[in-house]
Amino acid sequence: MYRKSLRCPLISLVLTMLLPGCSSTKPPADQVFLMPAPDLYAEGRINPFSDNTPIAGDYQPNILFATDRAQSEDKEQFAFYGDGRDNVLHLGEAQIQFGADTPITWEEARRISLLKSRTDQYPLKIASVEEYGLLERTVPPIRPEAERSAIPGRRFADAINHRLQDSRSKDVYIYVHGYKVAFENPILVATELWHFLGYKGAFIAYSWPSTRRTLAYWSDLDDAINSARRLRALILHVAENTDAERIHVVGYSAGTRLVARMVADLGLYGYFLHEDELQQRVKLGHVILVGSDIDRSVLMGYLLDGALRVPDTLTIYQSSDDSALGLSRRVFQRKRVGQVVAGELNRPGVKDFFEQHPQLRIVDVTQAEAGTAGSGHSYFRESPWVSSDILVTLLYDLAPSERGLVLEHNSPVWTFPDDYIDRLRGALVKENPDLAVSDR
Repeated sequence: MYRKSLRCPLISLVLTMLLPGCSSTKPPADQVFLMPAPDLYAEGRINPFSDNTPIAGDYQPNILFATDRAQSEDKEQFAFYGDGRDNVLHLGEAQIQFGADTPITWEEARRISLLKSRTDQYPLKIASVEEYGLLERTVPPIRPEAERSAIPGRRFADAINHRLQDSRSKDVYIYVHGYKVAFENPILVATELWHFLGYKGAFIAYSWPSTRRTLAYWSDLDDAINSARRLRALILHVAENTDAERIHVVGYSAGTRLVARMVADLGLYGYFLHEDELQQRVKLGHVILVGSDIDRSVLMGYLLDGALRVPDTLTIYQSSDDSALGLSRRVFQRKRVGQVVAGELNRPGVKDFFEQHPQLRIVDVTQAEAGTAGSGHSYFRESPWVSSDILVTLLYDLAPSERGLVLEHNSPVWTFPDDYIDRLRGALVKENPDLAVSDR
């Protein structure tokens, strides 16, 4: 009895120490420090801003968002949306400020963001939020007080189309965050990613109601699954009502639970549809799971039920040195999708499955530069190689071998070679010569 009574406090203590989001060097909850520049852009040899971008001069960018968090009633604690569920989808846009106290222009932000080594931290924060209203298809009949109107959805679709009209890319990108962050975090991370995409296409931040408390990890897992239905509704709305050619989704950590569930649900949604018809209706392009805190057997069930029929590709980034997922595995006694286990994928049946499903890709980040940063769990923002790989996947549709990755011996897992960045730069300039910066 004594040992049993100690179990939960002990696990809570370990969660506090190991799970991401606990560092004393972190910015305030409503800010993020600008992520390191992807190595792809280092030394000015590749120009990410070759498109006619909407950012110029003193203009500050607006990022679209969708959230099923409840609106804040305590503005001192939560400026915009809180930690509670609302079970309907709020649509809107947020204006972003580069610099916490003294804003700087985004022209200057471009220069700073591409520096290989920065001596200072540069915060991003939300300057203001404008809500359009609720996505009508997510309002349940048991919420008669909630306003039902097609106007917010149309306005959101128009905002997407306006961004697509100004870009050569006609794709939409969605970022889904992980555990223990406030509403602002995914908005700001999505802004970073859109910035390093050169403001191509349209970007949406999806903010599900995670809670800024370590012990809320357990309820956050339920909240993630609960939000999958509204993420699915958002994707269908964008596919049906905008000029988007494809919709890409990047999920991180606990957020991969709702991304994976969304893909599984869409697989069942289109169970009796031909794959071409399903993809035409859903338009799901690249789905990327980073540091995925999902039970492996659960994800395999999704795949066997038809999830792989939905996206063009499903890429899983893993690490053999992810302490957060190691702890999650010990707590749940289940293997996690984001963990590498040596030799496990070398069995004949597993290899046959990957050969039959080339759209399923696994990338081991352990050997990437800074691949073990942040207890091995924060590599998608902290590793300049991993961020480069993700951005190139989203923008140019290059397969792992075309991006410079190499297969492990006798394994379906892709890894980062020592000359990865040189390989990647060469592939991109060959693919698109406009990316090369002129000697002038």
